[in-house]
Amino acid sequence: MAREIEVILTHENTDFDALASLLGAAKLYPQAKPVVPRRPNRNLRDFLTLYWDELPFLQHDELPRGPIRRVILVDTQAIPHLKGMSRETEVRIIDHHPLSRELEEGMTYSGGETGATATILVEQICEANITLSPIEATLLLLGIYEDTGSLSYPTTTPRDLRCAAWLLEQGANLEVVNNFLHHPLTEKQRQLYNQLLENSQALDFAGHSVVIATAAVSEYVEEISTLAHRLRDIFDPAALFLLVEMDDHIQFVARSSSEAIDVAQIAAHLNGGGHDRAAAALIRGRTLADTRQQLLDLLQKHVKPTVTVGQIMSYGVHTLSPETTVAEAEEMMRRYGHEGFPVVENGQVVGTLTRREIDKALHHRLGGAAIRLYMHKGDVSVSPEDSVARLQQVMMEHGLGQVPVVKDGEVIGIVTRTDLIKLWSTPPHKRPRATEIAQLIEQALPAPLLEVIQQASQIASQMGYSLYFVGGFVRDLLLGTPTLDIDLVVEGDAIKLARRLSRQIGGRVRSHARFGTAKLIFDKAQSEQLSVSSIDFVAARTEFYEHPTALPQVERSSIKLDLHRRDFTINTLAIRLDPEHYGELLDFYGGEQDLRNGLIRVLHSLSFVEDPTRILRAARLEQRLGFKIEERTEELIENALGLLDRVSGERIRHELYLILQEAEPEKGLGRLEELGALAQIHPALRCNDWLSRKYQRLREALDAGDWRPDSGEQTSPLHYLALLTYRLIPEELETLIKRLKITRDDAACLREVGELRALVPRLAERDLPPSAVYQLLSPFSGRSIFLIWVASDSALIRERLELYHRRLQHIKPEIDGAWLQERGVEPGPIYRQILDALRAARLDGQVSSLSEEEALVEKLLAETAEGDGGG
Repeated sequence: MAREIEVILTHENTDFDALASLLGAAKLYPQAKPVVPRRPNRNLRDFLTLYWDELPFLQHDELPRGPIRRVILVDTQAIPHLKGMSRETEVRIIDHHPLSRELEEGMTYSGGETGATATILVEQICEANITLSPIEATLLLLGIYEDTGSLSYPTTTPRDLRCAAWLLEQGANLEVVNNFLHHPLTEKQRQLYNQLLENSQALDFAGHSVVIATAAVSEYVEEISTLAHRLRDIFDPAALFLLVEMDDHIQFVARSSSEAIDVAQIAAHLNGGGHDRAAAALIRGRTLADTRQQLLDLLQKHVKPTVTVGQIMSYGVHTLSPETTVAEAEEMMRRYGHEGFPVVENGQVVGTLTRREIDKALHHRLGGAAIRLYMHKGDVSVSPEDSVARLQQVMMEHGLGQVPVVKDGEVIGIVTRTDLIKLWSTPPHKRPRATEIAQLIEQALPAPLLEVIQQASQIASQMGYSLYFVGGFVRDLLLGTPTLDIDLVVEGDAIKLARRLSRQIGGRVRSHARFGTAKLIFDKAQSEQLSVSSIDFVAARTEFYEHPTALPQVERSSIKLDLHRRDFTINTLAIRLDPEHYGELLDFYGGEQDLRNGLIRVLHSLSFVEDPTRILRAARLEQRLGFKIEERTEELIENALGLLDRVSGERIRHELYLILQEAEPEKGLGRLEELGALAQIHPALRCNDWLSRKYQRLREALDAGDWRPDSGEQTSPLHYLALLTYRLIPEELETLIKRLKITRDDAACLREVGELRALVPRLAERDLPPSAVYQLLSPFSGRSIFLIWVASDSALIRERLELYHRRLQHIKPEIDGAWLQERGVEPGPIYRQILDALRAARLDGQVSSLSEEEALVEKLLAETAEGDGGG
């Protein structure tokens, strides 16, 4: 029986990345045989002629006969047919392009976000400490350099650069690399190149520059892809398409540097293939002119704007009537912070009003005049499908900084100059970000919960709504620490959406009409399946404040304005969930950049004036995430500290308890101390080394489980608050309780700790008998005794507190009230006196058995009788 073999294969018309990947796989899988395709490019043939003996390659006819157990496929995902392959043959694909085919049984794929497949293999070679010869290192470097344009193409990654540097350290020869990458053209290639250059035409599709070059030759010319690279270097288009007529066929070669132009998709319509950045096709039975026209039609259909107006606009725009007065329009601008409004009459856009026109009219005291006299007249608008290039053209043509967005004759939003500026500052991503984020969501959420979210999104889309993940969930997802603390914002009616979803999947809805919020609550079985007990739906809204520190007034709005009302930029991120845009990240306010830089930053200079409790939130988030409050934000905190005095006690208490719920609340409290906010809440509050040590002791005691004041009790905000207020005198404590409106039960605990603290010095008295310890501590709760144990710096006091906790409180006399009654003792205060005396005797070791207790009772009764008789 023939021996099974493993082979390493790549694509025909082999380039240097494919050849280098053959070598890389051969180094990692020495038992496999790397087979050079029958049609390598000319420069590869020249390289192999010189260095064949130094490399492990085989020709097709040198491959041993026998069944093929495994195929390792590099730099391609198209499986070639090879004698010896069968249904049982395993196929392992290694390619730097995203997976573009369905994996069948026995197939695996591994790839990476790199500029070349060779990079992926070099990383593994380096990690495995595999030795390379200078020729091998040079070939691998050729592969990386060719596919990354000598590390200059936009698809180049830091991983490519690191591998290139490592290969140079292994002896790769840059002179050889340059010689083979810049091979001189043959005479036939030069003639074809000049014809293509002369027939090149630059076109615009959806704001992208596309070059189409055509030529016709009488005989075959090889390596047209080499000419494509040279033409691309001249024109630098988003995409380049070559159509070369040869004999009875047309060769189609395409290259793209933009995610918006997938050349493989275009090639597929021409019976070709490839990947999104490079593709080819062989076209028969068509003329060059017909093929060019078909290409134009395909580009018109498939090339979309990288960014559309719909992706950067604000939905839910406010509009004005032409009869609105100048004064009313100015009030609208002041309330909503807009710099302009569309003017609509009978459902049609008839003009645009900007801040400039308002200011001029008010300067001339024309506040009562109708805005139709001063607005920029005309139906100036864009559609959500328009490109950013089209938007820029409209803005420049009409001199407007705000343009209405119209769909199906209805104004659905507005797009502004600020939206464009923020778009320019957004860093480009190497691969579609939506796909990456969709994968993060899939990894973060249990499958049943993800299915519910997708159902909600589909229902929202059917209702004409958009659904988003927002806030902390998005922040933590991008930080790599996902949680199930999910917030969903709806551009639409959140209550209607929640009710429709509940009819489909079950659960009950609790809603709050004033704020447009709904909570979908699940039963026990659903909660266990989904890993959450409820999901919150909130209608996108905007807020405005009548005066500093007031609770906000709320109105339905767009997702963009909803995010603008939030506290810090890192909490303004949102992820679209509607099926057509699933996974798209919305970042209007630079939140992702602040995540990368580890900064807590407010959105505007009045943020702490509107809501001073954000000061406490800033400290909490900064310490939890290990971030830093941005310099200007810290200045704004300092200026707004006094406004905390005007905030209700309930709101400050809520934020303070959130800090006390953190894993290490002393960090947040310490930051509040540095900012001056802790003293602003109450001048006697301090967070110092003493408090930090006590908090650490508290956690260690509860984690160890050897001291639980109450059964199953865990660390709680009340524990931390009691230690924070431990050193306050009674008057200061009462002031704080009143200021923060601390609940009755929590206030009782704080007062009890204070009362016990006043008695603690007695526990330090020498020769204090156990009964005295018991008498001192028995009126107090286990929680208060535990907190005093945590707070005390005296070893003796802590020892006596622990003695009470572990032993004294559990000691009881055997004799009880029923025993006394059986002995004929008349009920009354005498019972308490006898039982207390018995307990004290037991505690102090004066009695240790029932008979000794009985003797003590007889003695006590005799003494009582004598006393009565003496009376």
